[in-house]
Amino acid sequence: MTAAAKVSVDLGTRPDGSPAALDLEELLATRLLVQGNSGSGKSHLLRRLMEQSAPWVQQAVIDPEGDFVTLAERYGHVVVDTRRGEADLQRIAARVRQHRVSVVLNLEELDAEQQMRAAAAFLGGLFDADRDFWYPMLVVVDEAQLFAPMAAGEVSDEARKVSLGAMTNLMSRGRKRGLAGVIATQRLAKLAKNVAAEASNFLMGRTFLDIDMARAADLLGMERRQAEMFRDLKSGHFIALGPALSRRPLPVHIGPVQTAARSTSPKLMPMPQPASVEDAHDLIFMPGADEDRLFAPRRPPPVASTADVLAQLARSVPQVPAGVDGAPEGTPANAPQPAPAPAPAVPALSAEQRQAAIDAALREILGESDAAFRTIAVLYQDFLVRCRIRRVGGEPLSLPAFRRRLAVAHAGIDLAEAEADDSPWGEVLAMAGALPEDMQGTFLTVARAAFDRRPCPSDAEVAQAFGSRSPGRARRLLAYMEERQVIVCRLDGQGRRIIAIPGLAWETEPGDPNAPAGARAPEATPAD
Repeated sequence: MTAAAKVSVDLGTRPDGSPAALDLEELLATRLLVQGNSGSGKSHLLRRLMEQSAPWVQQAVIDPEGDFVTLAERYGHVVVDTRRGEADLQRIAARVRQHRVSVVLNLEELDAEQQMRAAAAFLGGLFDADRDFWYPMLVVVDEAQLFAPMAAGEVSDEARKVSLGAMTNLMSRGRKRGLAGVIATQRLAKLAKNVAAEASNFLMGRTFLDIDMARAADLLGMERRQAEMFRDLKSGHFIALGPALSRRPLPVHIGPVQTAARSTSPKLMPMPQPASVEDAHDLIFMPGADEDRLFAPRRPPPVASTADVLAQLARSVPQVPAGVDGAPEGTPANAPQPAPAPAPAVPALSAEQRQAAIDAALREILGESDAAFRTIAVLYQDFLVRCRIRRVGGEPLSLPAFRRRLAVAHAGIDLAEAEADDSPWGEVLAMAGALPEDMQGTFLTVARAAFDRRPCPSDAEVAQAFGSRSPGRARRLLAYMEERQVIVCRLDGQGRRIIAIPGLAWETEPGDPNAPAGARAPEATPAD
C-alpha cells in the first residue's frame, strides 16, 4: 500500500525559481508565526496561504481591520459581524466547527478592549467544541499582538487576561482539538512570549527595530550579526524555517493573490486645483449636501460608565405638581420658586437590611438567563451598581468575596448556616477553597446535589454551572476534581454516574451523564 500523497500549498518561489511549498498537514500539527513591519507584505502572505489552502481545510480568520472579508466573494467564507454578545459569538463558533464552514470574524467596528473580548469569546467557542467536531481548522489571527500583548496597556486587566488565555489555548492546546494557529504580528517584542514560543514554523519579513530583529534571529537559530539582513528584505520577501517549510532558513518570495484587501497602500496622485482661494475656503467651511450620510459614525455608541448610569438614575426624580410641598394652587409656572428644602438624610441600613439588600442583588443577577455565561468581572460590576441603587452603604464586597458568595448562592447554600460550628458544610467549603476560584461554584453545585440526594448532574449541567457549553470541558473538570480528591465518581450497572463527597455520607442518585441540561436549578438563598 502506498502512502497518501501530501497536500502542499504553493506560497511562491525560492531564490532558484522553484516553488516554495508548505506542507499543509505538517502545518496543522506545528503552527505558524509570521512577523513583519507594516508594508512588509505580511497580510499578502496570509491571503496567499488562505487562498491556496481554502479547498483543503476549514478556516477561521480573526480580522481586526476587516481586510479579509473579501475572501467571502470568491471562496465562500461567511463574515461574522460583532454586533452580538459574547455568548452569541461562542454559540456561532460552536456551529462553525459543527458544520465546517470557513468564516471571517470582522472586528473593525469595535474598540481595542471590545475586540479582545469578542476574539476571546469566539476562540473559546472553537476551543470548547464537542470532541465529535474536532475537524482540522486553520485559525488565522492577524495583528496578534493586539490579542496577546506582552505587557498591559490601556485595556482592563480582565480583558487582557481572557484574550491572552484564549490565544495561549489556541497555540499550546489547540492541536489536539484540530486547531492550527497561524498568528501574524508587526512587532515580536509586543507579542507574549508564551504564545510565540508555541509556533514551530516561522516566516520573518522586513524588520527595522533592533529588538525585533534580535528576536527574529533567535527564533530562526541565526547568529545576532546576521539579524541585520531583516532590514534589507523587500516587500513580499520572507525568511522561512520550520518542519512544514524548510529545515534551514530559506528566502521565499510570496506569489500573487486572487483577492484584494479593502485597504490599500497609499499611492501618490496629483492634487486637485480649486478655481480660486474663495472656492477652497467654501469647500472647507460650508457643509455639503450628503455630509450627514457620508460622515455618519460607523462605530456603535460607547457603553455608559457606571458613574453615568448612577447620575442618570439620580436625575430621574418625579416632577412635583403644583400645590404640593406648600406651593399654592394656581401659582404661575414662571413665578419665583422658594429655595428647595434640604433632602432628608437617608437612614443607614441595619445589618439585617443590608444583608437582605445584598441577597436581593445576588438573586436578581442569578435570575438572569445569561448569568452563567457572563464573566465574573461583568457580574461584579452589575452587583456594585445594584447595591448602590439600593443605597447599600459600608465597605462593598471585594471581588474574591463576591466570587465566593456567588458560588455559594448559585449552589443554593445558606452561608450563615454553613459557617456554623456544627455544620457539615464547613468541611465542604474548605474543600472548595482548595480548588481554583473558577471551579468552586461547580464543585458546590455537585456537592449540593449529593446533599439533597438528587440525580447526578449531567455533563451539560456541570458545564452550565461552570459557564460553558462544552460537555468535554465538564468531563475534564470532574476528572480534575477527582484527582484533587474532593469527589469520587463511579458508574452503576446501567452506566449512570454517581458522585460522592469523600469523608461525608453524601452521594447523588444515579444520573445519565449524557442527558441535556434540565430546567431544574437549586433555590438560591444567599445569606452571610
